[in-house]
Amino acid sequence: MRLNSHRRSWFAVCALGALLFFAPLCWAGTYLSRAGLLVEGASADTEFLRARVNDVELARVVQRLAEARVQAAGSMDIPKEVALAHPHLLLVLENYERAAQAAVSKDPKAFVVLHARARDEEATLRGVLKQLGFELPKVRP
Repeated sequence: MRLNSHRRSWFAVCALGALLFFAPLCWAGTYLSRAGLLVEGASADTEFLRARVNDVELARVVQRLAEARVQAAGSMDIPKEVALAHPHLLLVLENYERAAQAAVSKDPKAFVVLHARARDEEATLRGVLKQLGFELPKVRP
């Protein structure tokens, strides 16, 4: 009977240890999923707009979507494990939004500059995440 009690205690300690070890990774995982969805959507929308930069109505739709992404990212809960990367996420999304706004304003040169800035900042975001031991998941195959 005493052996069974020790097994239960050992199992409880192992389960608690696993929970404490994996909980931050899971919390960071949900952040990474949200960030990946936001970045991939913004990138895809802006790439689509790039080929149609003179379509002001399309640019308005892309700009509104980009603005919503900036707002969503700004109100996200941020796990401490990835806190250093979050400002870069915001910069990525803000630059995609500004690029779309440039297309709305019929300024294709500014669109190209801001689009390139967003892509550069995305590379920085991915680099910071890699240094922290994480990466953005692929959202679409």
